[in-house]
Amino acid sequence: MKKALIILIATLFGCSTKQQPLETVKSVDIKRYAGKWYEIASYPQRFQKGCTCTTAEYTATNDGYVIVENACNKDSVNGKKSGIKGKAFVVENSGNAKLEVQFFWPFKGKYWIIDLDSDYTYAVVGHPNREYLWILSRSPHMDQAVYDGILERVKAKGFDLAKLQVTLQK
Repeated sequence: MKKALIILIATLFGCSTKQQPLETVKSVDIKRYAGKWYEIASYPQRFQKGCTCTTAEYTATNDGYVIVENACNKDSVNGKKSGIKGKAFVVENSGNAKLEVQFFWPFKGKYWIIDLDSDYTYAVVGHPNREYLWILSRSPHMDQAVYDGILERVKAKGFDLAKLQVTLQK
C-alpha cells in the first residue's frame, strides 16, 4: 500500500521512481586511454577481494580490441602479485565510451567510461546497473580536490557513495 502511494504521488508530480539511464562521456580516444591506471577507489567486488595496489593496463591493438591486464597485491601492499588478462571490445556508436570486457569466454561485462579528465589523468568507470564503480588515476594518489569533484559527479549519476572503498596504494 505504501509503495503504491509513493508511485501515485511521484506520477502526479511528474517524478519518476526509476533511475535515469547512466550517461557516459561523449567520446574516448582509445590510444590516449591506453596505458597504466591506478585504482583510487571502487565498489568492493568478490573477484577483487583482498586486493591492494590495484592497477589496470590497457593496450590498443590493430585488431579492434583492447588488451586488459588487471593486477594487484593480495592482502597487503607487499603481498603476492595476482593478475588477470582479458580483452575489451568497443560498443559501436558509443564514441568508444562503452566497452565490453571479457576475461572468461563467453561472458562479457559492461565497462562504461562515465567521467574522464580532458588530459586523461583520471577516469571513472561504471556499469549501467550502478553496482560496479572504479575511480582510476594515472598516478597512485589523487589530489583531494579532484577526488571530491569526482565524488560529486558520481553521486549526481546515482551511485551510492557509502559503497565506495578507497584502494590502498604504495
